[in-house]
Amino acid sequence: QVQLVESGGGLVQAGGSLRLSCAASGRTFSSYAMGWFRQAPGKEREFVAGITRNGGGTSYRDSVKGRFTISRDNAKSTVYLQMNSLKPEDTAVYYCASRGGPVTDRWILYDYWGQGTQVTVSS
Repeated sequence: QVQLVESGGGLVQAGGSLRLSCAASGRTFSSYAMGWFRQAPGKEREFVAGITRNGGGTSYRDSVKGRFTISRDNAKSTVYLQMNSLKPEDTAVYYCASRGGPVTDRWILYDYWGQGTQVTVSS
């Protein structure tokens, strides 16, 4: 069992930055690939970024490449999402998730989820 708790969301103007954190507890954090997903009202949940167990590999959806950076600190059992140059279309609830297999952009394959944190970008 893994418990995930996100933090760091909020209201920011377009062009601004936020850093999301996801603290994990329970089983060994380094055993899990981690992903960030988001869901806007009326839209499907979508993959934002993923990172391998040791942090050596990352992947991003095209619309956030060059603006967002995923990282992890296995000693602190925490994964981060640094979001720069935010746009109104980035507005959504952001979730972190973990899985025992490799990183994937398919949300249904993740085993554990946090409760989400709201990110709102004003124009």
